[in-house]
Amino acid sequence: MTTKGAPSAPSPALAPAPRWARRAAHAVALCAVPSGLWRIAMASGIYVGYSDEVLRDVFGIPGWGIAYVVGLAVVSEVAALFPLLLVTDRWQPLRPRTLAALARTASALTIVFALSQVVVAFTVESETYLAGTAHTVWAFAFAPLTAVPFLLTAVTWSYSRRRRA
Repeated sequence: MTTKGAPSAPSPALAPAPRWARRAAHAVALCAVPSGLWRIAMASGIYVGYSDEVLRDVFGIPGWGIAYVVGLAVVSEVAALFPLLLVTDRWQPLRPRTLAALARTASALTIVFALSQVVVAFTVESETYLAGTAHTVWAFAFAPLTAVPFLLTAVTWSYSRRRRA
């Protein structure tokens, strides 16, 4: 039993994140950049392979689609910064157990989302909007996102292992 003036027991020190985990967390943040830039270019009116008719009718650009596309780019980049919380000891906004559970859930959801994006990428409808060079540029912009589920799973595993130790 502690009294008001007695110092509380220090919390056990967490082992620092391994170098590979820190690099993987930074890689997740970097993987989202090309697709975000592609989306912002699309919202800005820069030609990214879609005709004006497709931008207007399918994506609502100009109009509400600009907010949607830019918002999607911002949300995806903010989500990609999440793994950095798992490898730093500077700022922990949540309790370790809560952060570990949130990290495992985010990892599972990211894998499901990535698999759904692969299905969307190869559907007939999405293939008809882009053709030739524009499709190749799109593929290079979104290709790094395929690494995110694996990198996030590795960072989450490292975090959970360090917290259990």
